[in-house]
Amino acid sequence: MDTFEAPADTGVPRGRFGFDHQPVTDQSFENALAKARSRERLDVDDAVELLTTGTDDDGIDHARKELVLEAADRRRAEVVGDEVTFVANLNNNVTTACNTGCLFCNFKDTAANFETDSGVEHAGFTKTPAESRAAVRDALERGVYEVTSVSGLHPAFALDADHHEALAAHDDPASEVNYKPPERYDTDPGTYLEQMRAMSVDGAHLHSITPEEAYHAKRGTDRSYRETYRRLRDAGLDSVPGTAAEILVDEVRDVICPGKIGTGGWLDAMEAAAAAGLPTTATVMYGHVENEAHRARHLQRVRDLQDRTGAITEFVPLTFIHRTTPLYERGVVDGGATTTEDELMIAVSRLFLDNVDHIQSSWVKYGDEQGLKMLSCGADDFMGTILSEEITRRAGGDHGQFRSFEEYARMIRAVGRTPVERSTDYEQRRVLPDEGTHGPRLGPNADGTPLLGPERDPTSGAASADD
Repeated sequence: MDTFEAPADTGVPRGRFGFDHQPVTDQSFENALAKARSRERLDVDDAVELLTTGTDDDGIDHARKELVLEAADRRRAEVVGDEVTFVANLNNNVTTACNTGCLFCNFKDTAANFETDSGVEHAGFTKTPAESRAAVRDALERGVYEVTSVSGLHPAFALDADHHEALAAHDDPASEVNYKPPERYDTDPGTYLEQMRAMSVDGAHLHSITPEEAYHAKRGTDRSYRETYRRLRDAGLDSVPGTAAEILVDEVRDVICPGKIGTGGWLDAMEAAAAAGLPTTATVMYGHVENEAHRARHLQRVRDLQDRTGAITEFVPLTFIHRTTPLYERGVVDGGATTTEDELMIAVSRLFLDNVDHIQSSWVKYGDEQGLKMLSCGADDFMGTILSEEITRRAGGDHGQFRSFEEYARMIRAVGRTPVERSTDYEQRRVLPDEGTHGPRLGPNADGTPLLGPERDPTSGAASADD
């Protein structure tokens, strides 16, 4: 993928990407595998050898691949045993309005379309704090524990009233700091602090404010990431999703998301969140223009971050869903990662990240069958119920938006593992019983009742969870 020649109209640098980092090492596959099996800490060259199944030959050696998967599965069993965890959660994304222009994303809608005088029809949305509160309260009544919120960077979104004033004081706020006042839009998203207070209602665990959102919540000021996260924590934020990481190598970010914060900014924000007392997760989005050397360096940066903070509760590999993204539509890529690459990414994440206990398999990204397969490649967590999911669906994903506890119990037991309901931070855990109906019990209002009744369960062919 690193030698693809981009068409002239893609908006990315013309010609070959010419990445400095290439999957070439002086290590051997056999030595890297021996280190992994002996639990010796791996380096970048080791990870490259395992991700490629050896750089001595082109292509994947499937016999070697199985050896990597076996080593990762053995490590998983040693670290966390045979339990497969999941969480009862709701996705409540506040807005799709965004001007960042990431080429891998089809979640956002151009923010100008949301302005009162736009006249452009679009499928995007913005929720007021009151609407967010209502969605969360409804979910909590059904037994949900966690509320996940990852939103577009709406130009009218500011931390608080003082932030609005600081942004408006710029000579040209729209171009200098991506700011327009709320009255320019059909719907006012409120402030970040108002949304945090709305979504942390009634005992919900609020998992929100990625490093990119934290930057947006302090843009145009000299406020630090730590102060920003402290304010958000005091307003109800409980933990931070380590998304917006994509690939933590700037030569890749310059191609796929040149408008986003760089690698250093992402790491600074994550350290600041940890310093503010907030647990975090971490992610990688792979399978686009990067190569195995970039993936390995990404893993190293996540591991180094965990060495410094100890705040990362789980690592989430996210395979690139390409079908309706600008990268694909403009001819920059012709697809995403292969199934083999997916399996190796999970496995090497388990082997390399010796300081992160939990590796997640995303059924939204991989689908049910492959998602379950990842549980024998090193993964031990199987996401959550996700009563609403927009980001992957709008990028062309088609693996559903809801997972019931009954499905979790059936699927996990079918592969010989133990289904366990968990809290976001993994501190609370409950093994699902072998018999009876299944529903959450860890949420503030959970009593074991299924999240959705048969008449509303989308798995029954009736109305969807979004209705």
